[in-house]
Amino acid sequence: MTDLRPKQGKSVFIRTYGCQMNVYDSERMADLLKPIGYSAADSPDDADLVILNTCHIREKAAEKVYSELGRLKRAKANREADGETMTIAVAGCVAQAEGAEIAARAPVVDMVIGPQAYHRLPELLARDARDRGVALETDFAVNEKFDALCNREAEGPAAFITVQEGCDKFCTFCVVPYTRGAEVSRPVEAITAEARSLAAQGVKEVTLLGQNVNGWAGAPPAGDSSDKWRLGELCRHLAKIDGIERIRFTTSHPRDMDDGLIAALGDEEKLMPYLHLPVQAGSDKILKSMNRGHTAESYRRLIEKIRDARPDIALSGDFIVGFPGETTEDFEETLALVETVGYASAYSFKYSRRPGTPGAAMPKQVAEAEKDDRLARLQELLERQRSAFNRAQIGRTMPVLFEKAGRHPGQLIGRSPYLQSVHANAPESMLGSIAPVTILDVTPNALAGALKKEDEDAA
Repeated sequence: MTDLRPKQGKSVFIRTYGCQMNVYDSERMADLLKPIGYSAADSPDDADLVILNTCHIREKAAEKVYSELGRLKRAKANREADGETMTIAVAGCVAQAEGAEIAARAPVVDMVIGPQAYHRLPELLARDARDRGVALETDFAVNEKFDALCNREAEGPAAFITVQEGCDKFCTFCVVPYTRGAEVSRPVEAITAEARSLAAQGVKEVTLLGQNVNGWAGAPPAGDSSDKWRLGELCRHLAKIDGIERIRFTTSHPRDMDDGLIAALGDEEKLMPYLHLPVQAGSDKILKSMNRGHTAESYRRLIEKIRDARPDIALSGDFIVGFPGETTEDFEETLALVETVGYASAYSFKYSRRPGTPGAAMPKQVAEAEKDDRLARLQELLERQRSAFNRAQIGRTMPVLFEKAGRHPGQLIGRSPYLQSVHANAPESMLGSIAPVTILDVTPNALAGALKKEDEDAA
């Protein structure tokens, strides 16, 4: 059996790009490296191992990686001049999409690891680099990866749990089906075991992750007579775990927002009243071209149904402007949808051509200047809605999960049920606890509040 342990303690620096799934993957890579002696480095210059965990969603993502690799090449040379080594790995979706090109174009890279193969990282590190050249691991072995990630250490009172990976929707703008593969759902028992382990370590809030999280489906646990569970049943099941007080999930697709999940949002108190439900555009013509599988009107009706079940829900969304063929009239329909729905927060982007996706080859590509103008107008509207939602919280008292110390002495920072950052003066002993906070003011990026008097005295 190969001994995977380094001869002495080593350090790793992980730079993460992109979505929450990548944040989760980076945390799991760090977990995998701890048992074989790797601790976190403060900067790449000081690290024995540097991992770039990449995202392929935006245009020129790969070029940003190569730019970073140029800087790391100098850092690696400096370490070698001092008699030390540096191993450089490119992980994530750029690695999956362009692994062979990275290996050929950037000799400084020692490992290229796709998002479904990073559980093999300790094994790759144990190999002799002089014998293997660049290690290229991009196989889709999702279940194998899930099996390797059962044990993990909690790093605070809130944690991510991956329950689903991949996507079968094939939106014409998106690379996820090609970089993350087909939809795979993690078994109920494995998810439950991870949630229980996290709860035993003091985690109070879990966020269920998936590229299409509400597409999750699986066999129920023993003793349940149902044929199949969907995400609503899974959330209700996890809500029964002692210690878990809050449950969130992201990212959802409108086509998989079924009645069971909507009902769970309505009557399961541990499910937070915050839903990220991307629509991307408000024009039916553009939605069809994007292969979204829904219309603007069906999305509006879905939102009405969700709000009927959970009147206090706050909505978040994703928007793309300047998709090929989008006219001024199409864009105005997006603005109209935003006005109708009303968002507490949102993410908006200019369309960027991703090689290998159908959208990249479509005619009538929109000029960059026009994209810039449309994005500015959309973001101005979305920011007005976000600011109005935040201001509406002034005077309300809401439960806040305190997660970390603030910038000022005696200050803690936490999250509201609506995922807003909240800061309040509170003793350090309240870290990891949920307490009622009265919102007093709004800053550009957070809410400012105060503990209720009785909770302050009790602390």
